[in-house]
Amino acid sequence: MSKVLVLDNVDDICKQILEERGLEVAVDAKLSDEELVEKLSDKEAVIIRSATKLRAPVLEKVSNLKVIGRAGVGVDNIDVDAATKNGILVMNTPDGNTISTAEHACGLILSAARNIPNAVDSLKNDRWDRKKYQGSELHGKKLGIVGLGKIGAEVAKRMQAFGMDVLAYDPFTTHERAEELGVELRDVEELLGEVDFLTVHTPLTEKTKGLVSLKNAEKLKKGIRIVNCARGGIYEEEDLIPLIDKGYVGGVALDVYSQEPPDEKLYELLKHPQIICTPHLGASTEEAQEKVAEQIARQVADAIEGKGFKGSLNGKSIALSTNKEVQPFLELAQKLGEFVAQIAPKNQDTIDLSYTGTCSKHAEVLTDAFLTGFLDESIDEMVNLISARFHADERGLKIRESHSKESEIYSDLITVDLDKDAIFHHFSATPFRDGDKRLVDINGFGIELSLEGHIVLWQNEDKPGMLAAASGKLAENNVNIANLSLGRSKKEKGKDAITAFTVDTPLKPEDIQALEDIDGVHNVSYVSLK
Repeated sequence: MSKVLVLDNVDDICKQILEERGLEVAVDAKLSDEELVEKLSDKEAVIIRSATKLRAPVLEKVSNLKVIGRAGVGVDNIDVDAATKNGILVMNTPDGNTISTAEHACGLILSAARNIPNAVDSLKNDRWDRKKYQGSELHGKKLGIVGLGKIGAEVAKRMQAFGMDVLAYDPFTTHERAEELGVELRDVEELLGEVDFLTVHTPLTEKTKGLVSLKNAEKLKKGIRIVNCARGGIYEEEDLIPLIDKGYVGGVALDVYSQEPPDEKLYELLKHPQIICTPHLGASTEEAQEKVAEQIARQVADAIEGKGFKGSLNGKSIALSTNKEVQPFLELAQKLGEFVAQIAPKNQDTIDLSYTGTCSKHAEVLTDAFLTGFLDESIDEMVNLISARFHADERGLKIRESHSKESEIYSDLITVDLDKDAIFHHFSATPFRDGDKRLVDINGFGIELSLEGHIVLWQNEDKPGMLAAASGKLAENNVNIANLSLGRSKKEKGKDAITAFTVDTPLKPEDIQALEDIDGVHNVSYVSLK
């Protein structure tokens, strides 16, 4: 009989369903790493919420473990790479918390508009402060949503019912999908300056960290109210009180924090009267906890019995990890997706992918890998070979694939074509020996550029002195060039060219501006790869 360990106070329905499926279930509280190793020594599966951390040192010592089930969405507490390396399937329940989190965000928006928490506290302390806590209507106001995935879309639907005009920033949602939701797309800076309320439903990345801070305070619509049920740190927490006191922000409502539970310093910040705070309750409803417990129990039981692998985050990765033929192409496709995501225009409707040579046999999974790299930094859930197409479909992104057996120059080639109005719209890449992944074509210009590190590229007039001018500007700013590649038109020499540098350190806005100021240089683009 297969044995399962259930931790973190997962709803009792989980144990009930597992036992009905003929599994032996042990339930325990939170355990130390040493206790985990001991308890998991004879278990085929473990089910957890967010409290238990399953890291590499534990996963490397539990040889019988086959499945990890996460009763919820986020898997920040699971080392998925280590699990994959050790052949352990990781599963989550991506839909279970959507409605609960969306409803909580809506509740915080209402609370911020009508001063509900402070008014309640006032009355409970024998005060009748009607004038002090006069609020504002939501009807006719503009709501900004950063991240138009499942939760963001549900928030949009609900707040439209209150008569709000909804604007959104999500570079990977198509205009067609936004139109279906009745949402207008904006660039993020436009959004911040236009909306009365802002809610975020996006992961914490280098691009979203500090989305609202004193640094960009002048770009905010004066008196904006901001809500966060996504990830702590998207708003610069230390700046919140100054932003309120200086009148830039009219109110803050938080459910998530950079440190949970908050430390003493953060607790002091949360005492400000214009900051509403809840202890990460977005997914904490009876319905959500029962739903995710039921879902993960059925998924884990199906996986143990070999009946299905719904919710698997690394199933394909495990299956492909021993396939030496496909592995280099998977890595190339994902890295190419990461590159294109940073250089493509926002809100692309269609992406064409073509595969030539040996890699054409693996076209379907390589598209999954490309989308994983393309979407990873913008989705508030794990994006991988299993879930990438789902997230692309959810945002209305259309993918077209084609493949052929032979290439004129390279034995294997992955080619990406974007909408024709994109400045850089055509890219081809191939794997070289020793794991080197290279771009070999941009817009039909032959180029050789390793897909790694910090890359800056631009179009320039094909004339003497251009390379010297660019390298000189970077040298003035103490930027060291590691590699360079030049692409020229084969048909019209002297007309136009593409230049790309790989540099040793991340570029600053002033470094990019210095290149843009060179006469004959245009369309400077910067990409930083993991």
